Amino acid sequence: MTDLQIGIYSFPALLLLIFFRVPIGLAMFVVAFVGLSLLEGVSFPLLRLKNEVFSTFANYSLSIVPMFLLMGHFATLGGMSTALFRAAESFLGHRRGGVGMAAIGACAGCGAICGSSLATAATMGRVALPELKRYGYAGGFSTATLAAGGTLGILIPPSVVLVIYAILTEQNIAKLFLAAFIPGILAALGYVLAISLYVRLFPDSAGTRPPVPWRERLAALIDVWPVLLVFGLVVGGIYLGWFSPTEGAAGGAAGTGLIALVNGGLNRATLIESFIVTGRSTAMIFFIVLGAAFYNGFLALTKLPDEMVSFVVSQGFAPLTVLVVFLVFYLVFGCVMDSLSMILLTIPVFWPVIQALDFNLLSMEAFQAHRAAEALAEGVEIAQPMLQSIQEALAQGVLLTKEQIDALGIRVSERLLDRINMEYTAIWFGILVLIVVEVGLITPPVGMNLFIINSMDRETPMLETYKAVGFFVASDILRVILLVAVPAITLFLLPM
Repeated sequence: MTDLQIGIYSFPALLLLIFFRVPIGLAMFVVAFVGLSLLEGVSFPLLRLKNEVFSTFANYSLSIVPMFLLMGHFATLGGMSTALFRAAESFLGHRRGGVGMAAIGACAGCGAICGSSLATAATMGRVALPELKRYGYAGGFSTATLAAGGTLGILIPPSVVLVIYAILTEQNIAKLFLAAFIPGILAALGYVLAISLYVRLFPDSAGTRPPVPWRERLAALIDVWPVLLVFGLVVGGIYLGWFSPTEGAAGGAAGTGLIALVNGGLNRATLIESFIVTGRSTAMIFFIVLGAAFYNGFLALTKLPDEMVSFVVSQGFAPLTVLVVFLVFYLVFGCVMDSLSMILLTIPVFWPVIQALDFNLLSMEAFQAHRAAEALAEGVEIAQPMLQSIQEALAQGVLLTKEQIDALGIRVSERLLDRINMEYTAIWFGILVLIVVEVGLITPPVGMNLFIINSMDRETPMLETYKAVGFFVASDILRVILLVAVPAITLFLLPM
């Protein structure tokens, strides 16, 4: 059996172990150990493991993970999730489907300080599910709404999974967070529209509540200032370059801890519990990261990623076709695997293929026009005839001449354009992958968010949740199609 065949057979072996409920990190580790033993002998994986542990966990960026997890736990103790829901409910609750819309808004706000879909779903389920029941919302509609809202926890930055993706593809974490912001907002708006459509088709599925006086609305709005403060400190500070993502995560954890202390939710017992819960979650994530690193090192030795790149390129498939196939794969397997495991398992294989394809997200004409506009806005001094010729070229959308480029004093080489295009492709692909994997969390029959929420409402049959969640899945699919067709929606906030 050749090295390549061993690499190919490792995938069904890995899926078989997962089917028998072996933890994903351990499954990848076992398959990699056996595969490396077949390739190089039993002593080789033991020697490799020693170096793999150090090289994996010596990555400074991984320190972000426990900080974000701790920040989310402190936010729950500080009552921020409840405050978000109360504020959103006071403004939207009196509308048809308004309490459900408020739950979506609160999930989006919770995602801005949590970074985990499962944690967001569980937290908001405890907060919002009783209110939805109180105002006559159907059981399946309530659980589907909260399951869908939970997916916003990982889409709206900060996001633990995006941090891992950034490490795997060697991308800038701050830029990935920035790119995820608009798709996350679109997701929340899409869910609100799905709720609006659902309650019009099924009027008996949702009750209404009396309008809240404006004084109470403003009071509820004031209560969410800690969320805005933490989000502004962490995400805003990272975007503006005040501090690194690691420093921002540490500051966010300290800030939410202080707020929880002031609000009375943090004491010695809950602080110790927060550290223990964070430690356990971090250990679980890091073990998956180690298993994936070990497995991906094994795949690299089999040359499987290189062979896959060569095969796809030689077949002459259109880049968009390959992208759609990958997204469908993530959508299907996202139903049975969590997002972190999926990304760790597949990105080292899929990303080299995407790299080899030319998506041409930024043309030279657009690149020159952007740089020229920046130079003109900064007041670069140019002779009037040259300035007029530059303005005419920009208006016609044609390439600038070397003389015009020199007069503007801008850098627009093909090499620089290729580097930017590769960065844009990595970020665009990462956001798309994140979205479709998260759709898998609410896709029947094995959506993990659906089971988490339904476990909190034993009276609601799972079938009722499946029926209602279809509206949210349809919203997600439409959003994916939009982001694939118009990459600029994801990329327009990024600097060139």
